[in-house]
Amino acid sequence: MSPIDFRVENGVARITLNDDANRNAVNLRFVQEFARVTRLAVTDPSVRVILVTANGRFFSVGGDLNEFLSEEERVRDHVHSLTDLFHVGIRHLHRAPAPVIVALNGMAAGGGFSVVLTGDMVIAKRSAKLNSGYTRSGLTPDGGATWVLPRLVGHQRAFEIMAFNETLSAEAAQQIGLVTRVVDDEAFEAEVQRVVDHCASMPKDVLGTLKRLMTQGRSISLEAHLDIEGETIAKRAETPETLAVLKAFLKK
Repeated sequence: MSPIDFRVENGVARITLNDDANRNAVNLRFVQEFARVTRLAVTDPSVRVILVTANGRFFSVGGDLNEFLSEEERVRDHVHSLTDLFHVGIRHLHRAPAPVIVALNGMAAGGGFSVVLTGDMVIAKRSAKLNSGYTRSGLTPDGGATWVLPRLVGHQRAFEIMAFNETLSAEAAQQIGLVTRVVDDEAFEAEVQRVVDHCASMPKDVLGTLKRLMTQGRSISLEAHLDIEGETIAKRAETPETLAVLKAFLKK
């Protein structure tokens, strides 16, 4: 059985971590599949939203330390191979032309924590938890964590989270901007589906374009960004789908 289930239905690419027996640990099989399915998700023109979630009790506990130790004689090369493939999938999600919704069902630690950080929105069960987890094992974070986390919560808070490996409840994570919505466990599936359906029903590419504008804005001046915004909204305005939405709105 594959450690990750992938399917596309009605404009939604569903990436489901599916190795509960191993707590969705990040090992060689995992990263091979992660790179493959994320590529499929971001290259399928029918996809309007990407949902990343997990089956079982855990979202992902992160790196498979048993596998690390089994490769002790060549551990540096092994970890390089793992991170190269893992980072392919991370890049795919961060650069995806569609919004990424992460449905956080349980503990996300280490590499699982980094996967959560790819979300444009994160919907969490009230019982879910997050833990950076890397430094307590003598490792340093990867999967984009040291790039994304300071931008979300500030340098000092990000350093504290990753240096002390504190476990964050879903509510605490929401308070500092790591989680968008926290819902009771029994309402989780319905809320995830509601958000996904909303995103999938939006005019084609509009949320992907919104995502790209926000990402570009991190690295350029306000003046340059305003030029890009002006060109982008003008281009969107002439698309048949946008024109149809505007006309329908005015009729109301």
